[in-house]
Parts: sequence; structure tokens; C-alpha cells
Amino acid sequence: MAVTKDGPLLDDAAGRLIRPYTVSNGRTRPTAVLDLLSLVMATGSVPQTHLGPEHSVALGLCEGPTSVAEIAAHLRLPAVVTKVLVSDLVDCGAVTAHAPAFQDTPTDRHLLEAVLDGLRRQL
Repeated sequence: MAVTKDGPLLDDAAGRLIRPYTVSNGRTRPTAVLDLLSLVMATGSVPQTHLGPEHSVALGLCEGPTSVAEIAAHLRLPAVVTKVLVSDLVDCGAVTAHAPAFQDTPTDRHLLEAVLDGLRRQL
């Protein structure tokens, strides 16, 4: 077995050695409301509960604002599993998570026209 630089949880030939559902203890629903663009940031508070290695890696990624999507990519885990891990960190006070603030509404006519113009220029 050749263990990759990403640690003992990944193997060059076999891939992930631990199934994603085991990482989240079989849970598929996060306790916190999160989407892929939610920004997560460490609070500096040390978790009082025992957390798995993926929790520790996720927490280490959150020294600055980091999206749930970025955390999932670094952990090489599905988004739903990452959301469960992040919600565990939110629940124990180790991180805060906030939905991104959008200044424009997605149905803003001027915005949609600008996007359409940009796409037409690319053709």
C-alpha cells in the first residue's frame, strides 16, 4: 500500500480507505443550515468533544474564511458529508458559518442582460 501525501486516509491505488458515510457516522443531514458557498471561519475555541481526523483537517482549513465547497475539495469528500462535519464544528463552537450575502437579486434584468451580452461577445 502506497499512502499518498494527503495522509493515511487515501491510497494511491485504492483511493479513499474509509467510506464517506463512516466519516459522518452514517449521518446525512447537517444540524446547521449550510450551502456550498457558506463561509466558515475558526473561532479559536478548542472543541471539548473528541473529533475525528477529518474534523481536525477541516478546522485547520478555516483559519480564514473558507467556503464549504473548498473544504469538501480539500478533504476529497462529498458535499453532504462535509456539511455534516462542518455542522459538528459549528455545534461545538469551533467555527462559525455564514451564508454569503448577495447584493444583486438573481432576477435583476440589468445583470441578466450584461451576462447575455458577455456571452454573445464570446461567440
